[in-house]
Amino acid sequence: MFEAWGRGLYRARRLTLVIALLFAVAAGIWGTGVFAKLNSGNTFTPPNSQSNVESQVAASLFGRSGADVVVLFHSASHTVADPVYRQAVTGYLAGLPRGEVTSSVSYWTSGQSELVSADRHSTYVALRVAGGTDQARNDTYKAIKADFPSVAGTPADGITAQVGGPTPTEVTINNEVSSNITRAESISFPVLLILLVVIFGGVVAAVAPLLIGGLAILGSLTVLRLLTLVTSVSVYSVNITTIVGLGLGIDYGLFIVTRFREELRRQDTVEDAVARTVATAGRTVVVSGVTVALALTSLMLFQPVFLRSMGYGGVATVAVDMIAALTVLPALLAVLGHRVNALAVRRSVRTETAKSETEGGWYRLAQFVMRRPVAFVVTIVVVLLALGTPFLHISWGGTDARVLPTSSTVRQVEDALATDFPANSTNPIEAVVTGVTDPAQLTAYTTRVDAIPGVTGVEVTGQRGPSVRLDIGYSPVPDSPRARQLVTAIRALAPPAHTTVVVGGATAMLVDELSSLSGTLPWMALLTVVATFVLLFLAFGSVVLPIKAIVMNVLSLSATFGVIVWVFQWGHLSGLLGFSAIGTIDPTMPVLLLAIVFGLSMDYEVFLLSRIRERYDETGDNTIAVATGLQRTGGLITSLALLLVIVVGLFSASDVMFLKLLGVGMIVALVVDATIVRILLVPATMRLLGRANWWAPGPLRRLYARYGITESETDESAAVKV
Repeated sequence: MFEAWGRGLYRARRLTLVIALLFAVAAGIWGTGVFAKLNSGNTFTPPNSQSNVESQVAASLFGRSGADVVVLFHSASHTVADPVYRQAVTGYLAGLPRGEVTSSVSYWTSGQSELVSADRHSTYVALRVAGGTDQARNDTYKAIKADFPSVAGTPADGITAQVGGPTPTEVTINNEVSSNITRAESISFPVLLILLVVIFGGVVAAVAPLLIGGLAILGSLTVLRLLTLVTSVSVYSVNITTIVGLGLGIDYGLFIVTRFREELRRQDTVEDAVARTVATAGRTVVVSGVTVALALTSLMLFQPVFLRSMGYGGVATVAVDMIAALTVLPALLAVLGHRVNALAVRRSVRTETAKSETEGGWYRLAQFVMRRPVAFVVTIVVVLLALGTPFLHISWGGTDARVLPTSSTVRQVEDALATDFPANSTNPIEAVVTGVTDPAQLTAYTTRVDAIPGVTGVEVTGQRGPSVRLDIGYSPVPDSPRARQLVTAIRALAPPAHTTVVVGGATAMLVDELSSLSGTLPWMALLTVVATFVLLFLAFGSVVLPIKAIVMNVLSLSATFGVIVWVFQWGHLSGLLGFSAIGTIDPTMPVLLLAIVFGLSMDYEVFLLSRIRERYDETGDNTIAVATGLQRTGGLITSLALLLVIVVGLFSASDVMFLKLLGVGMIVALVVDATIVRILLVPATMRLLGRANWWAPGPLRRLYARYGITESETDESAAVKV
């Protein structure tokens, strides 16, 4: 099937390239408009969670209670008791556009003491801006952002003004994400081109993988825009689209171009070379692409829009990458033919013969490892498990302004509110009680809430008919385990008779997020493991290899997660990486890393096992097959990892901490996987298992012979004999 596809592409090579060019133009014009259609609001909390329900009910009954924008005022020489302080703040607020700023609450208009710092030199004003949705309020703030000066009153008054709060935080993060993508794209393509020229020894061969990566990015952006027509898609999905699109595009491009250059020397015609390339490398790309796509599909099981959007973007990107690598690239190579080696900058690396396969450095390394398999397996497993131990002490936290650097104004406002003002004055636990008919019952309920250890007070902040809104103060840090336990305790209280209570607020959102993720995670694991097992079995005809691959991925992931906690929760290397640790990890990040890293790890596993299986079918010798397979792919896998590390590094050089975390996690996983696991652990374990690597029960062998993803009839017959 794959060989016939390759021959068909050779015959339709020019038509294929014309269609690809037209698609690229259309995607560049229409698909890039997706940025204006993406959701930049809160996409981390499950839509149907109790905290979201509380927010919607409270907003419909009492209007929005929280601030959209917080303006923090500070004076070293004046306190809030000084008339000049009040005049400066009043004048500042009067200068803001009235149509866009719909309301303001200050210490002087409300008398609320929590709006004043302990030393009384700072105060903040809570503003609401026009807009019925998070996105609309973001747009409003962006339009009036320049209307917020950095001083209040006259310069002689010495009163500074800093702008922060939920809406400026979202806008700042989104702007950083967008600017980071633009900056990374402008740097990554030239850098990758130079490295590909070095790897291939020629310019023409180096350009082909980059073309596939660029086409994949444009195609995935187009798919994302189509998705925005029917569902909400988070702005952060663009990051995974760009990273995975460029990374996998180069992976597949490098793999296919390398094989094509080999086949050009073996085959009599360019058509035969294209056909054989698609039959071998093309088959591997299909197995790899489907494996990665299935891993990313598991993200769609989760309720938060953030993770679902990452799933949408990731699967769309992998699909476009795979289709482009199986259609556009073979057609391009068919047109180029031997000219793929044109514009050489150094002498091309010769194609390795059967003799050279036993003389190469990777072959010798594999033989060295396989002479001491037990020592390597034990040592590597112990090291990976040791690296993973910090993950046992992970502490979860939400996403707020603290993901920005300390130099950011909105981060400085967030820090000041947390340290200089009464505990959680801007983050109360909220409860809406509906159906209240007896005030005495409500009083009894608030007394029970107030009696919970850690609660510092309960205040009625809104009442409309039989519905009441309560703000519950508390002493623990909002995203701490103690604060989450308070939410659970409040929700566990029996509501007043004939009433309904829903509990929300920032801490409750984190509780609901963790509950949703923990409930879905087992299903994600089941889908990923089962799909990977089935696909690898159909590719290699073994039940042992898929199990081994899954176990190795778990080891690699555990090491990655441990390093993430060690760096981003405990703060090691924070100075080098340019961030300020906050002592917690956003719970969506390990889930996202799990899907991406599991998929990419299987990508390298498929590349390696495909060559090993190919040689095993020829020789029937497991040890020689492993050594020659590593000789063929060792340099390729390390090159792929290096290129992807550069892509990820450039795109993760962001001031947004959770994007930096994602990038560092991917880099650690790639380095561990492409070196320790694929180069050392795989040969060692395959030597220990011997012929058992290729074992499958009789019925499954027959199933593989009939439905396996094979390259030729010879492969199928060989599979039955294993």
